[in-house]
Amino acid sequence: MKTLLRTRLITALLLIGMGSPIFAAEPIDKGQRVFSAGHSFHMFMPKMLAELAKAAKIPDHQQAGISSIGGSYVYQHWNVADEKNTLKTALRAGQVDVLTLSPIYLPDDGIENFAKLGFEHRPDIRVTIQEFWLPFDVFDVNYKKKKPEPVDRNSRTVAELRSINEPYYKSMDDHVRALNEKYGKQVVFVVPVGQASLALRAKIIAGEAPGLKQQNDLFTDAIGHATAPLQWLTAYCHFAVIYRRSPIGLPCPAALGKEAHGEALNRLLQELAWDAAKAHPLSGLR
Repeated sequence: MKTLLRTRLITALLLIGMGSPIFAAEPIDKGQRVFSAGHSFHMFMPKMLAELAKAAKIPDHQQAGISSIGGSYVYQHWNVADEKNTLKTALRAGQVDVLTLSPIYLPDDGIENFAKLGFEHRPDIRVTIQEFWLPFDVFDVNYKKKKPEPVDRNSRTVAELRSINEPYYKSMDDHVRALNEKYGKQVVFVVPVGQASLALRAKIIAGEAPGLKQQNDLFTDAIGHATAPLQWLTAYCHFAVIYRRSPIGLPCPAALGKEAHGEALNRLLQELAWDAAKAHPLSGLR
């Protein structure tokens, strides 16, 4: 009876810790086998992540595979026919250490389907969910079904951005916590790209982002495809969560270094990514 009670108490503490982790996570020095599935707000990241792992002298980082579908929900990657579904094959073989996913909005049962399959074949798998900047700068789960309003990102204030994004952040955090409760441990993690990008926009508004004069400098179009600074901010967030290491001090990428302000901007991106990852209770860093 005492053993049962002790086990239940430990489980309860672990579940509480998922919302506000107690123990600091150790940095990961061994290269991870990373499989990535997602859309155009995500699929530029794997190549960058490999570059960062190499720069950080992390041996044996591997891109275990890629499933890229434009504008996709995670369930669309799940629904790919089994004979063509390289992600399911890799998970069943236990060949994935980290699975990175990028849902558009919730609900999306593809997240749970992949997490469950991965966990069954590799109990120590980590599934990361990329929180991202909002398409068209609005939180509208039906944005694909209607014509969006004109986008004026440059007019946004920090207060407006927080108000718009907070319901989205909450929906993702609630979903991730619910999934982790099913496993009795943290299997699913949040990569807080959205919050890091909001912090970057705040810096732009304040005139404290070297070389970035307006918020639109982060985007190539109205929906929000990323320019190089936002792409590298995204990659730094993933590096921080996957390897539990600070990206601060890693070499400036060529895409940023060609500009006079490149080194300073790169340092800012690294700091914002690290700050966001450390602060988020579901990143696995605390």
